[in-house]
Formats: sequence, C-alpha cells, structure tokens
Amino acid sequence: MKHLYLLSAVLLFATANAETELVPIKGAEVEVYKKASEDDLRIYRIDPANHDTKTDSRPAAVFFFGGGWNGGSVTQFEPHVNYLAGRGMVVFLADYRVKSRQKTTPRECVADGKSAIRWVRKNAKRLGVDPDRIAAGGGSAGGHVAATTGMCDGFDEESEDAEISSRSEVLLLFNPVYNNGPEGYGHSRVKEWFPSISPAHSITKDDPPTIVFLGTKDKLIPVSQAEAFRDKQKELGIDSELHLYEDEPHGFFNLKLGQGKAEHFKDTVLKMDAFLVKHGYLEGEADTALLGKIASSEKK
Repeated sequence: MKHLYLLSAVLLFATANAETELVPIKGAEVEVYKKASEDDLRIYRIDPANHDTKTDSRPAAVFFFGGGWNGGSVTQFEPHVNYLAGRGMVVFLADYRVKSRQKTTPRECVADGKSAIRWVRKNAKRLGVDPDRIAAGGGSAGGHVAATTGMCDGFDEESEDAEISSRSEVLLLFNPVYNNGPEGYGHSRVKEWFPSISPAHSITKDDPPTIVFLGTKDKLIPVSQAEAFRDKQKELGIDSELHLYEDEPHGFFNLKLGQGKAEHFKDTVLKMDAFLVKHGYLEGEADTALLGKIASSEKK
C-alpha cells in the first residue's frame, strides 16, 4: 500500500509539473483546442475591432512560439498578432507541447501544430473565420511547426477528423529551423521521422506561398540553406520571398523577448503585411501608426 501511495504521489506531481500555464494576454479569448499528455493545450484568440462572428468570414493567422522544441512562451508573437488584428484579421497564439513541460519530442510539436490549424478550420464559422484563408506563422522551432502545417504530410492525430484539413494556406516564417537534414538543425532529434518531418525536404508544387526573415549571422540557420529553400520553391512556381538582415543574429526581430531591434521588428512586419496583401489576406495600406505604437510599448 505504501508503494501505491508513493506511485500516486509521483503521478500527481508529474501531471501538475506538466500543466501548461494559463497566460494573461490582453484582449484574448482562450479556449482549449486539444488535450494531450494529460494537459490542456490552449489557443488564444484576438479579434479585430467590430468583428461580427455571425456575418464575417475573415482571414486568420495562427502563430507558434520558438524555443528549440524544448520550451518557449506563447506570448512571443503577441506584438505581431496585435498588429494583424488591427489590420482586420482574426489571429491566434497556439500553445503546444515541448520537452521541458511535457517531455515530448519534435513529433508532438508538429502534431499539435496541425491540430491547432484543424481546430481553427473546424470552428471557422463560429469564429467568423474564412476556412480557406488560414495562415501559419512562427519563429525558430515555431517556424518549423508552422512550416510543417503547410508542407509536411502525416503527423496528424488519429483521433481527429481527417476530413477537416490541417493545412495552412500561407506561411510567415521568422528564422525557421526548416531544414532538419544531417546538415541542418536538430537532425539527431528528428531522424526517426526524417525526411518527412523536414520542410526543406518536403517541397512540392502545391506548397503555400512562403515569406522568410533571416539574419545573416544566424548560427542555427545558414543563409545558404534559406536561399536553397527559396530557389527550390520558386522553381516549382511557388511565391517564395527571403528577406536577409545583414549581420543580424537569431531572433533579431523579436521585441517580446528583448532580443530584437525596433527597426527590424517594424520592417519585418511591414514586409509581412505586403505579402499578406498580395495574397488577399489584407487590404489597403499598412498601419504604420499602429505598428509604431506596438513597437514603442514593447520596448518600455
């Protein structure tokens, strides 16, 4: 009996230790999009002003935080989604399982990314979202998660409705670790599922339009790999943009974590805005006043 009590205590501690934190994000509605690894995985939604879920069918974007598949904060792309909500999109920040919290592998990160996109599409009518205009964005390992939702087959949860697609339609990638080959990032951790888990090794002509931002001094993602990715997509007729920032490191754009410069944050967002306009997700001119306000508030 003593051993039984001890085992129960260990299990209770492990479950409590794994629980994903409920994060306060201003203006966000929170729902659980998935239960996995004895945990609630939450998605945070910010609606544009005057959004009417009964009549609107707006484009959406789902963002995934970075952290090497090990950790990270769901708030990382809060400045980006606040800007996009201000421009009229319904935006989401999705939590997903990571090694430090749920003792999971990159495979679970990818599965959760696909679940998040599927959840948004499944609930599109209720949320006032256009199910055919769902973008995925993210940085570093979150960029990998985002890219897999648009490019990599498989990794869907068997318990979910496969009739509802988990595919994103546009990719917004910030220093993404999207080459997971022996010469790329994290190969030793994903080789069991390689090459199908590596976006750079899964490029096909039906991939979504893709925009990538990368610093030339990024120690994780070589410029040569990013250029090869862009060139291969372009060869297949995919609209693929690569924007390089001279002498900048990994996370150069990232105001939320205190790493980035305001000028780079604003420039990447403006380029992202133009890309979304080009593909019918936004209309009109970029809101530079809103962008400046967000940048200023994050630097305080």
